Amino acid sequence: MKNERSDEQQNQNEQEVLEKYDTESRFRSFDNRFLTILITLIAVGMSLYHLITSFTGPPVPVLVHRGIHVSLVLVLTFLLFPPTKKARRDHLPWYDVVLGVLSVPSTIYLFVNYEEIVTRGGLPITADIIMGTLLVVLVLEAGRRMMGLALPILALVFVAYAMFGRDLPGIFRHRGYEWPQLAEQFFMTTEGIFSTAIGVSSTYIILFIIFGAFLAKSGMGQLFNELAMALTGRTRGGPAKVSVVASGFLGSINGSAIANTVTTGNFTIPLMKKIGYDKVFAGAVESSASVGGQILPPIMGAAAFIMAETLGVPYTEIALFAILPALLFYLGILSQVHMRATKDNLSGIPKSELPKLTDVLKERGHLLLPIFFLIYMLFFSGTTILFSAATTIIITVFISALRKSTRMSFRDLIDALETGARTTVSVAIACATVGIIVGVSSITGFGLNLANAIVAIGGESLFLTLLFTMVACIVLGIGMPSIPAYIITATMAAPALVQLGIEPIVAHFFVFYFGIFANITPPVALAAFAAAGLSGAGPMRTGFSALKLALAGFVVPFMFVYNDALLLVDTTLMSGILVIISAILGVLMLGIAAERYFLYKLNLLFSGLMAAGGILFLYPGVMSDVIALGILLSILTIQLVMKKRHDTREMTTAS
Repeated sequence: MKNERSDEQQNQNEQEVLEKYDTESRFRSFDNRFLTILITLIAVGMSLYHLITSFTGPPVPVLVHRGIHVSLVLVLTFLLFPPTKKARRDHLPWYDVVLGVLSVPSTIYLFVNYEEIVTRGGLPITADIIMGTLLVVLVLEAGRRMMGLALPILALVFVAYAMFGRDLPGIFRHRGYEWPQLAEQFFMTTEGIFSTAIGVSSTYIILFIIFGAFLAKSGMGQLFNELAMALTGRTRGGPAKVSVVASGFLGSINGSAIANTVTTGNFTIPLMKKIGYDKVFAGAVESSASVGGQILPPIMGAAAFIMAETLGVPYTEIALFAILPALLFYLGILSQVHMRATKDNLSGIPKSELPKLTDVLKERGHLLLPIFFLIYMLFFSGTTILFSAATTIIITVFISALRKSTRMSFRDLIDALETGARTTVSVAIACATVGIIVGVSSITGFGLNLANAIVAIGGESLFLTLLFTMVACIVLGIGMPSIPAYIITATMAAPALVQLGIEPIVAHFFVFYFGIFANITPPVALAAFAAAGLSGAGPMRTGFSALKLALAGFVVPFMFVYNDALLLVDTTLMSGILVIISAILGVLMLGIAAERYFLYKLNLLFSGLMAAGGILFLYPGVMSDVIALGILLSILTIQLVMKKRHDTREMTTAS
């Protein structure tokens, strides 16, 4: 009974933190059976529509298919999510019913008038303008409910810029556009609300979200936690390593930094505090590791699919390029976690309290088979991503049935389909809202002008341009989910790097990283704040501590611009091995420098030298590697001597 109350309290705390920092968790729950069934039917129907069309292809033109996707998520938004935090969640007001109904006509209009719209070729009539205006208003309101004010306000600023840009001075001046032209851009083209982002949301993203929902129903989250416990729990500072490994596993599947932080952190943060980690560090470990899940293959975050579509390269190529930087990011966190545990003399979890690896694999190990199957389908089968994802969902259902403990009932299947659609809502609304910004940027040339400004400020210095781009990415990503953060930074900042001769895929990876890391970058670090809510630490202190833990993630993007071999781009086997070895040594040195501890405490001079050596290892060139190795060996030798003297003094004192 006591354990049940404890679990109930934990779940309640988890839900409270989720609702505070993650707006998509503030959904309605109705006692009204009709409304509950209606929402389930819409959500399950939406998931089934996208599953079926992944095999058959959309039965309608692309623009209409994207319109169906947007209409369905708008309907679910207004049925499920109240207009304010304090609004009742057991009641559906009449105005949300009206907004839900108004979410449908724009798609019907596109379907009925599609040929006429194409024939008119960009000359909108009154009905087009009315439908476009209605859709923009609905998307902005849905965006406000799902993500807060930041993104909708930014979208409105861009709309104002499009309409009044003729009055601006300098390079950002343009000829100006009337609302009918903008409504047509947003509603009747694939460069507005129905842009590439919604195209990816309506194909790849929703399928992988559904896949994640099925894995969750089968007990994958428990498997990840138990695997992490069995693999790392006994080691020094074990709970923190469990947090890193479990968050990496889960984050690569669900792609949501805040949800990942709360789900895994509710289990790992109390364990970290129990063995002696302070509450600030415990929250920082969980949030930084959870953010990294979005850069970890095989699935990564939804933004990775948008990157693939934007660049016109296969997603498998994006995943391959992401492997080494992602592993270096997690290695950087693990190194700091280990050094902190060694410095503070923290132990692991007793063996008697840990699950056995063989027992874990015996009970739930078969749940890893769908992931292996997905990897095979994506990288080796030669089939499309859509077919691979949809087939893997079906395979997951059959594999989960191999054991009673993971077998899904019919109710579980319905719940997974419903959860997949519900989770897609926040992603799709973000994509639709940011489509307004993309549409303005496209029609006014704002992205190119901003790129020119960044290059002009940076002058001839690549490093300064990278620095300004990083700041722009973090500022643009403040308080936003990773998808709009990436899309905005890719539109506004990546072109500046391309202008300097950097490969487009490298430039996009650079902005991709910093757009995501805005989640742990104060003053608005939502993932870190969510972790602080669980740990009881100060949010800002947790954010800065998470920033330090993610140090490798802030350095590696700079280094792969100078040394694209870190992305394993056009590298031979031998050069790839050398790059990996030097990168590993570099990240370990950065972790040592951050914690100021190696075999023994480091003073500021040695910490600075370690940081310099880490950067030199990551920088391309034999000479830089030789210098870095010299620094490492020199400090290691000095540390060995100091440690020996310290141990001798302690032995003498003891005797």
